[in-house]
Amino acid sequence: MTTTTFQVDGMTCAHCERAVTEEVTSIAGVTGIAVSAATGVLTVESASTVDDALVLAAVEEAGYTAVRA
Repeated sequence: MTTTTFQVDGMTCAHCERAVTEEVTSIAGVTGIAVSAATGVLTVESASTVDDALVLAAVEEAGYTAVRA
């Protein structure tokens, strides 16, 4: 199992967390995520390494920006 952490900018509420969750969980290979608007931290778990660009694009699709932490 692989765990990768990202810092997401712009999240302020539970709706923000849900939007990011929906987009990131749609990526093939992602087995789980944890996202916190309070800290801006997104943790992605996967069976094998998931391309950072896919995660960053999913976060952007949700309306936010992110960088790998």
